[in-house]
Amino acid sequence: MTTATGTPSARTLDMKLEIVVIPVSDVDRAKRFYGGLGWRLDADFAAGDDYRVIQFTPPGSGCSVIFGRNVTAAAPGSAKGLYLIVSDIKVARDELLARGVDVSEVFHDAGGVYAGNDEPYLFGRLRVSGADPEHRSYRSFASFKDPDGNGWLFQEITARLPGRVDAETTFASSTELASALRRAAAAHGEHEKLIGKHDADWPDWYADYMVKEQAGQPLPS
Repeated sequence: MTTATGTPSARTLDMKLEIVVIPVSDVDRAKRFYGGLGWRLDADFAAGDDYRVIQFTPPGSGCSVIFGRNVTAAAPGSAKGLYLIVSDIKVARDELLARGVDVSEVFHDAGGVYAGNDEPYLFGRLRVSGADPEHRSYRSFASFKDPDGNGWLFQEITARLPGRVDAETTFASSTELASALRRAAAAHGEHEKLIGKHDADWPDWYADYMVKEQAGQPLPS
């Protein structure tokens, strides 16, 4: 078996994942829940008594969720491991707690140790309390469920793996940009300690750091 990796040599037609279907049993209850998360309501459309579709979009997301009546044959609550990528997991968790949502503590996994079914964290990986000790990207999580039991995961990502994103740097919100600036500021402070003087070209250093961090490239020191 071969595995496709790397970047295609020729540009192909864009294929944008824009919709994930969430199976729910009570449409109005689900609407109240997802609206209570602070997500944008895009549509609530009905065609008679047999069909209704509701669409919500998480803040800064290019992908939306839909649910409704006769939208899917999947069992309510059967959607698991739905990832919401955030740049600061503590901020994301605190916001949902302030909205009255039951969110797990921040956790990381035990590095390949398995311990049965631990939904909605995938594959039964054992949860270890607290953020990843080394604060590595992709390693810290928090979870919550909707009223039907559909399982969501916050995953903190501050630096993408190489090749994961295009060369251009984008930020989905002012909060995400501010977090990137704080990380660049902390790293630049270490840089100034290393060179032993004030760096008058700090804007260029910040820009280089932020672009490379998001693209998963080696960071300046």
